[in-house]
Amino acid sequence: MARATFEWDEKKDQVNRSKHGVSFLEAQQAFLDSQRIIADDLEHGHMEERYYCFGKVGDGIMTVRFTYRSHKIRIIGAGYWRRGRKIYEQEQNKIHR
Repeated sequence: MARATFEWDEKKDQVNRSKHGVSFLEAQQAFLDSQRIIADDLEHGHMEERYYCFGKVGDGIMTVRFTYRSHKIRIIGAGYWRRGRKIYEQEQNKIHR
């Protein structure tokens, strides 16, 4: 399996760090979770297809909003949000029943 390549806008990264305390460099770790959940972002996907990655990073569940551009994962936003944790835990419960 090929290694994923990531990219992002540096200004958005700075805003995200200020607003949510998470850098996009750190956000890449959510994709390393072997039990990560990938879901369509139906609210923001009208211009291009967008997705969420819910993955365990340290003791938390990180939510990463992203899209694919030129065969790269382009990170758009990231944070530790309650809704992402809830979705992750619900999906894990379905898998492990």
